[in-house]
Amino acid sequence: MDRMRAVRLHLPTRTLSVQEVAKPVPGPGEVLVKVGAAGVCLSDVHLADGTLTPLYLEEESVTLGHEVAGTVESLGPGVGGWTAGQRVVLQAGERRGGRTHTRGVDYDGGWAEYAVASATTLVALPSTLPLEQAAIIPDAVSTPWAAVTGTGDVRPAQAVGVWGAGGLGVHAVQLLRAVGAYPVIAVDPHRALHFGADLALDSGDPLLRERVLGATDGAGLEAAFDFAGAPPVREQALGVLAPKGRLVLVGLSDQPLTVDRSTRFSYLQHRILGHYGSEEHHVAQLVRLADGGRLDFSRSVTDVLPLEEVATAVRRMETKEGAPVRLILRP
Repeated sequence: MDRMRAVRLHLPTRTLSVQEVAKPVPGPGEVLVKVGAAGVCLSDVHLADGTLTPLYLEEESVTLGHEVAGTVESLGPGVGGWTAGQRVVLQAGERRGGRTHTRGVDYDGGWAEYAVASATTLVALPSTLPLEQAAIIPDAVSTPWAAVTGTGDVRPAQAVGVWGAGGLGVHAVQLLRAVGAYPVIAVDPHRALHFGADLALDSGDPLLRERVLGATDGAGLEAAFDFAGAPPVREQALGVLAPKGRLVLVGLSDQPLTVDRSTRFSYLQHRILGHYGSEEHHVAQLVRLADGGRLDFSRSVTDVLPLEEVATAVRRMETKEGAPVRLILRP
């Protein structure tokens, strides 16, 4: 069979449709992967609605999907070390010419029956990890993991806060607990406690600052993570940081970044750190931790839908119908 089904986004019209296209053939250094599961991310929604636009896409259309797991189908010329049927998860992107190209954005992704990937972007999966759970590790889990362990440099017993407990934020809560942060305070009253938060607060609570200080013995937060990408969130987080505390910006926003009380900011030696994505070793680390029973992603998969229901999946992510953490497409 030299044809396959794929979800294609036509950029000029932002039209999303399931089409029959040519089945890709792996070139030198590439592997053809039979897709078993592909995550639906809010970034995919923003690509479809026009909020995001690919930087390096060379065509007018692209197959979406940057969270992908499956099995090796065939190898391109010069590729060794992999065998047909081997279970793998794909990195969400790769470096090309000194630039990061994102799968399903700058080149064809995994909302399809098959996907081509550079052999260097494959990570082997143990049999203990279901493909539906493994698929979300690149991005949904690896981005907050990199933010927590890298950019945020969180250490055991440090007080931390998480604003925005969506698909990335709930994993940040889980991961912060795993690295020994305490207390983990989530500014999201809905589901953060189920993922390991010690305290869940409402951002609209006029006593939020007092509650944070009360939970941290008056010290404030040593690290705060903004997964919402909203200016009011950043202002609120800065207001509850401990001296020398840092605010890590993970959620993307096109709004200006401002510091209203700059003298206080300087006096307390606060820091604001930008964060984006993850590195190759983060996915491998998370696969190993999940295989060893240290992390459990079974609660992260809200629903599994066939490829033909992609419009429903995108709508549910956009409207937050059913409060999805991650929806999975299964070709």
